[in-house]
Order: sequence, then C-alpha cells, then structure tokens
Amino acid sequence: MRLDNVFGMVLGSAVAALRTRVPAPANLRLSTRLERNLWLLALLAGALILLFMTVEVYGQWGFVLPRRGRKIAAIVVVGFAIAYSTLLFQTVTNNKILTPSIIGFDSLYMLIQTVIVFVFGAMPLAVMNDTVHFFVNIALMICFALLLYSWLFQREGHNLYFLVLVGVIFGTFFSSITTFLQRLIDPNDFTVLQDRMFASFNSVNEHLLLVSAIGVLLTFAYTLRFAHALDVLSLGRDHAVNLGLDHGALVRRIMIVVAILVSISTALVGPITFFGLLVVNLAYQFMPTHRHIYLAPAAALIAVIALVGGQLLVERVFTFSTSLSVIVNFAGGLYFIFLLLKESRA
Repeated sequence: MRLDNVFGMVLGSAVAALRTRVPAPANLRLSTRLERNLWLLALLAGALILLFMTVEVYGQWGFVLPRRGRKIAAIVVVGFAIAYSTLLFQTVTNNKILTPSIIGFDSLYMLIQTVIVFVFGAMPLAVMNDTVHFFVNIALMICFALLLYSWLFQREGHNLYFLVLVGVIFGTFFSSITTFLQRLIDPNDFTVLQDRMFASFNSVNEHLLLVSAIGVLLTFAYTLRFAHALDVLSLGRDHAVNLGLDHGALVRRIMIVVAILVSISTALVGPITFFGLLVVNLAYQFMPTHRHIYLAPAAALIAVIALVGGQLLVERVFTFSTSLSVIVNFAGGLYFIFLLLKESRA
C-alpha cells in the first residue's frame, strides 16, 4: 500500500472522529441560545426580587427585610414545586394542557377545610396549630393520591388517561360536596373559611417554610435518579418502551413525586389553579427544546418572575384589595382559553 494512501486513510479517520465529537453548528447555536435565555430569566428574576426587597423602604431595614425575605423564600419554594410538578405531569401525559390540579388536589384541599368548619365550626380552623394543619393536609392529599394510583395501576388495562379521567371525576365530586357544605355553613364561619380559598404569601409560617423547602429539595433530589429518562418519556409511551424504559414503573414514581410537590405547595399557601399551566407553557415558548435540563429551570424562573411580579402588583398597585391567586387565575384562565383555541386550529 502506498504511503499517500495510508496518510489519506488516517486523515479521513481523524476527520470522521472529529465530526462525531464536535456538535453540529445548529445544535451548538441552539444550546447557546437556550443558555442565553436562561441567563436572561435569571437576571429578570433577580431584578424583580431586588425591587421587591427594597421598594418603599424608609430606614426600617431590620423589620422589613426579614418579612419580605420570608415571602421571597415562600415564592421560590412554591413556584419551583408547582412548575416542576406540572412539567413532570405534562411529560408523563404527553399533553401540554393538563395540570396536576385536574386530578382534584385543589378540590380535595378545599373539601378538607370545609369539612373542618362544617363539623367543628370556624374556631378550630382559626386556632389550630399551623404545623398540625399543614401535615394533616399533606397526609390526606398524599394518601388520596396513593390510593388512587395503587387502585388504578394494579388493574390490568387501566392506563394513564383513565387515571386522568377518574381524577377529573373525583375533582368534580369534591367540588360539588364542598359547594353544598359551604351553603349550609354559618355566614360568620364562612368568612373564616374564605381566607383559605385563595393562595396568600403574607402569613407563611417560618417553620413550615423550612419544612416545605426540605421536602421539595428531597423530592427533587429523588427525581435526579431518573432525570435522564424524562427526555425519552416525553417522546410518548410507544417510543419510550421501544427505547427500553419501564414505562409503567417510571410513571408511578413520577406521579407520586407530583402528588408530594402539589400537596406541599397547596398546604403551604393555598390553591393556585392555573399557575402551573401558565408558567410551563411559557417555558415551552421561551425554550424551544424537549430537554428537561433547560425546561425545568426555565419554568421555575418564570414561576418566580410571575409570583414576585404579581405580589408587587397586589401590594403596590392594588394595595391588598385583591389576592395574588385571583390575578394568576385570571391570567392563567385567559392563557388556557388561548391554548384551547390554538389546539383546535392545529
């Protein structure tokens, strides 16, 4: 074999090896764009947090900063929990319109509060220890999820969409009972109950906030064990099974994680129905990729931006005349209608 032929073969092999190692220019540009978008979201979130912490502070820093810092911490914990749980739920259902609240967690939370007031009156709800109330809500919602999932997934032929359908039925059932009991409650007791119907970051217990943060972090750390499979799972059940994933087992684990995250966020500040739908779909628009390594932080940052901005509006523009959940549900409801119209035209 001639020397120039050998040299040509070696050079061709080196070029082929480099092509396999170096990403394509399009992929490189996309990664750079995604990272730049994440930095933009992080800077915007940081700027809003700084504005929230410092606006209209006139010398009382020692009093103002701890109170506002507690609100920011609650916003970060709740925003991450709702955004991440919604992203996981839409990944396993392969549907960008469904949210965990469709299974009935918000309705179950309101049913628990209503039953307490209906049976014992408003006084126990008003004077109940916050820690006890928090863990009772979490325990009941997680037990509901575990019973629902175990009953459905152990039965042959019951798939994920059947679970969603049953969740919708349970949610409607819980809402109907809640509405019926609320009509029988004394109007004075209903006034106390009404405070639990809307999410609020103004009176978050510091100890419960720490417990919630630890619970969210531990749950997130658990999902890192199968984080590599989320991108494959988003392709759909058939593709995931063909690529070697144990689809049923993975979906059960993710649904338990979703139940824990939603339970923690709802028990800590109350229900925010359309918030997860809003922030996760905005993350899809802002981060044109299926990779969860970009989607998860983007959704969390958008959640923080939305909650901090909404809280600024509630405190500085509306002067506490409305609640944050009303603003979020209004914007989320409009966005939900937009998504439905967009899907119908597709």
